[in-house]
Amino acid sequence: MKYPKKELAQLIIEYCVAYGIDHVVISPGSRNAPLTIGFVHHPKIKTYSIVDERCAAFFALGIAQQTRKPTAVICTSGSALLNYYPAVAEAFYSNIPLVIISADRPKHLIDVGDGQTIRQENVFQNHSEFNANLDDTLSIDENADALKKAFSICFDKKGPVHINVPFDEPLYEVVEDATIKPINVPEVLDKATSILELDGFAELWNSSSRKMVLIGEHFPNIHLQKVLENLAKDPSVLVLTETTSNVHSSQFIASIDNLVFPLNDEAVLKLQPEILVSIGGMIISKRIKKILRTHPPKHHWHIGPKNAPDTYHCLSHHFCADEVDFFTAFSKKTGLVTSTYQEEWLQVMHQREKRHRNYLLKAPFSDLTVFDVLLKTLPKEIVLQSGNSSIIRYLQLFKMHPSVHTFCNRGTSGIDGSTSTAIGAASTTDKQTVCITGDISFFYDSNALWNKYINNSFRVIVINNSGGGIFKIIDGPQESNTLDYFETTHELNAANLCTMHGLEYLKATSEQSLLDSLKTFYEASDAPKLLEIFTPQIKNDSVLKDYFKYLSEA
Repeated sequence: MKYPKKELAQLIIEYCVAYGIDHVVISPGSRNAPLTIGFVHHPKIKTYSIVDERCAAFFALGIAQQTRKPTAVICTSGSALLNYYPAVAEAFYSNIPLVIISADRPKHLIDVGDGQTIRQENVFQNHSEFNANLDDTLSIDENADALKKAFSICFDKKGPVHINVPFDEPLYEVVEDATIKPINVPEVLDKATSILELDGFAELWNSSSRKMVLIGEHFPNIHLQKVLENLAKDPSVLVLTETTSNVHSSQFIASIDNLVFPLNDEAVLKLQPEILVSIGGMIISKRIKKILRTHPPKHHWHIGPKNAPDTYHCLSHHFCADEVDFFTAFSKKTGLVTSTYQEEWLQVMHQREKRHRNYLLKAPFSDLTVFDVLLKTLPKEIVLQSGNSSIIRYLQLFKMHPSVHTFCNRGTSGIDGSTSTAIGAASTTDKQTVCITGDISFFYDSNALWNKYINNSFRVIVINNSGGGIFKIIDGPQESNTLDYFETTHELNAANLCTMHGLEYLKATSEQSLLDSLKTFYEASDAPKLLEIFTPQIKNDSVLKDYFKYLSEA
């Protein structure tokens, strides 16, 4: 085995191995050569080479999202590092462990006019859990202490850490025997948090007739599913889930916007909970956030092992504990409460679902009807990766099959990197991965396809409504007389990109051609497939607005 001669490179590699990092994404460069040489030759590391640093970082994010283990991403010096920032911010707000390792020039070459140099130390300070600035003038033990802290924090806080390491030339020297020996670290375990003093909270719970449990982004968890189903046996508990929560039950309300969008002021007051319990990450529904901010509950408890965002400006307590552990302990102190809260709102939701189906029977071909067709024909037991903006909002209007695991980069809700994340995620799972994305997001991240690791089973669905349709849906842009500067109108299609990158290309321009394309779209193939669906730009917004108006008439 060949080892880089640089001891700092050896040290970083040994710490990665010691902490169980087995996926490393490398963007080609020269300054990071010692790291590249070491990782590529290490038998315990699977390496990937992705030239576009922004895509590389999101690819690594997708791996970490699915494996739930830290993934490392490595780049050369200079502006290459800055291209990691969107994915670093996403990892920070989505609680995804990511190890960013940047090669740097030695300090005496910074700010003196040397090529490919910027101030790299602490560049992610506002969106990283820790920054380890290694120094070739310090001892190995001092640098090792910084690395140990970085990796420990990455595991503990489930977020990104940045390791910056300077290398002087020569960069490509190798040795047959490493001078840094394998490192032993204590077994990394998730911290168990004791749940104490629940009696007072149980009293509040048992005396409240309107309790709402709101579940945001969450990794699929069958144990959480079971404790929530048990919780919903209480008629005073209403469970609201989002598409990315990955929990499902006929006793839960899954399409939150369908329920709350048509509500008048009187109905909103009836929905207002006395106790709100939030679980998981970001909430997509702007409407439920507005309702809970305008009509806050008396008590808001957040349950989760990391941070507790005060999304509704009324957070009263954070139970820093695993959700399953909390509810298991809490259920022993609580009982069923007589109430019609859950029953009344489930009945409202049943009425909404009937009108939802009726409207779709007569709706013209549009973004909305496309999602209806896609979700009716989506295979079971897959991983669904959603783009942001209007894509994830349309998905929220439909029930998802419980076997479909849904993910979306909602930490920062950006359109940059959705396809790259999906491809990275697909590289680590045996399940088929389907990415549904919008045209602007897809073209923005088109270098995601510049990637030799795309599984043949991978499927991309691009909803092409000729650019930025969400700006016709939300209030404001159309009335501003500057809509052209919000939308990105275009006449692009993905055909040539698919030819260039070796994907099979299909297109649909009507409901019938869409159904025809889907007949074989998910079947095994010798190449990944992309289906581009062209929808009418001038109809999509009016169809959606009429849809919500129709729901309101119930």
